[in-house]
Amino acid sequence: MGAVNSIKLEKIDFKPGRSFKLFSPRLRNTFFWHYHPEYELVYVEADAGIRHVGTHISTYTYSDLVFIGGNLPHLNFDYRVRSDYHQVVIQLRCDFLGTAIGVTPEFSRIHKLFKSADYGVAFHGGTKLSVGSALKDLARWSPMEQLLKLISIFQQLADSDEKTVLNADLSSTDFILKDKIRMGAIYEYIDAEYHRQPDVNEIAKKVNLTTGAFCRYFRRQTNMTFTAFVNQYRIERAKSLLIQDNNVSETCYAVGLGSVSYFNKLFKDIVGVNPSEFKKWYDLEAMDE
Repeated sequence: MGAVNSIKLEKIDFKPGRSFKLFSPRLRNTFFWHYHPEYELVYVEADAGIRHVGTHISTYTYSDLVFIGGNLPHLNFDYRVRSDYHQVVIQLRCDFLGTAIGVTPEFSRIHKLFKSADYGVAFHGGTKLSVGSALKDLARWSPMEQLLKLISIFQQLADSDEKTVLNADLSSTDFILKDKIRMGAIYEYIDAEYHRQPDVNEIAKKVNLTTGAFCRYFRRQTNMTFTAFVNQYRIERAKSLLIQDNNVSETCYAVGLGSVSYFNKLFKDIVGVNPSEFKKWYDLEAMDE
């Protein structure tokens, strides 16, 4: 799918007598840049994908767990996912738990979590693994049991220190809502060309901008240069290749980098360890499971 014309307001329908919706959408070939007044908790397992919430843009590997507040624009987390994947989405009515969430002392930390969700919150570490497992298991329970388990999940998220707020502020809301017309085409181009040599002049032409205007547009959208974003995308793909038992040299060339020494440096700058250490760490983790 190419560029989109505008952000979409998603209309969410709830079954009678239900305060939340549980489902597993599959939209990987659709650039669905959208918003809705309802809260949303998303868990996705995939080799690598794009996380785009508000003005925050990054990539994830293996899995992602994000809590999104009402009317915060976001991209579907399975966009451009290549491998098989699993996704669980929980959407909550705007009046989920009614006034209880704000006045019941036992809900105070959950109330704070919901306020943080206005900026988008991503979870990692043991919290992501534990909550992801609970969300995948949720469908087998009755509606009442699901509700009780959801409250427990939100308490776990509220108590966790393994989280990152994705947007520092929401002052550029108008920009977020209106200025995403070209991003679908840009993501599609990066996904198709990252392993070759993506050309900023070529993508600028595709989205009807001069190269200079495109560079300013892209930096404003992502807080990164085009080259930096492509390299981050390459490293996320490299992680996936390494855990599939490709060696460092094979992986380097597969993601479009012609120098192993540069690949090692770039990988360490982004991930914190070099590719060999990452592969060794992952193999040890797999053995412990």
